[in-house]
Amino acid sequence: MRRETKTWASRLAAAGLVVAVLAFLPYQVYIRSGLRHTIALRHDLIALHAHNQELAAENERLAREAEALRGDPAAIERVARDELGWVRAGEVVVDLSSRPGAAPSRASPSPSEIRP
Repeated sequence: MRRETKTWASRLAAAGLVVAVLAFLPYQVYIRSGLRHTIALRHDLIALHAHNQELAAENERLAREAEALRGDPAAIERVARDELGWVRAGEVVVDLSSRPGAAPSRASPSPSEIRP
């Protein structure tokens, strides 16, 4: 019976050692070796590449717009009208936007405004 107890105890110790090693290896690989940091940096790199492509596309659009503004009178007029609010001499400007602070006019008073 004594030998069976030693065998059982040694098997239990070996199983405990295997469990400890299997629990320690992922910790060692993932946390301590920098795998987590490497994965985060790869995600950041992908996001930066996408942002870089967006900026390159916007740079191309702005370069085309700058080139058009250097020699195209229609592009210059469009920018002057849209962004600066300019009009040609003799044009009539009709402002349909409401003035800030002005109360909207009503055709008839509300029931709470009517006094008996």
